Amino acid sequence: MAQKKKSADKPKAIVNRRATFDYALGDELMAGLVLTGPEVRAARDGRVQLKGSFVTIRNHELWLNNASFSLKLNQKGQPGAAAVDTSPRKLLASRKQIDALDRQRVAGFTIVPLRLLTQGRFIKLVIAVGKGKKHYDKRETIKRRDQERDASRIIKSHL
Repeated sequence: MAQKKKSADKPKAIVNRRATFDYALGDELMAGLVLTGPEVRAARDGRVQLKGSFVTIRNHELWLNNASFSLKLNQKGQPGAAAVDTSPRKLLASRKQIDALDRQRVAGFTIVPLRLLTQGRFIKLVIAVGKGKKHYDKRETIKRRDQERDASRIIKSHL
């Protein structure tokens, strides 16, 4: 009896962990993405990097900048050839949502991508409005995280 191949677990969401460290985040919003076929394949396979990416508003449209998609190239003689594409991609949101984001952006906030969701039929991007943290705020976050980790270790060792 032939054994079935185990399919590699594909990520259901690609997370931008750096965003929660660098920004004090506010409201979240889910937006669609305009992607081509190879970009969709890269997203479903988990070959997308959101670190360092940001969202801008141009001509009353949302654009995702600096997101790295590792695209597989189908070229003869080069199996597994890949190219990294960081070109801007259009995000799909309603006019009301874009206007609200634009008002907050003018007030000094940044629009940051948090997660790329790939589990359903559509690929969605969760974005949030955030205010950049200062260096001392980041140190405080690290300190608080270390204290919580130490406290949980102590509690776990005494149980």
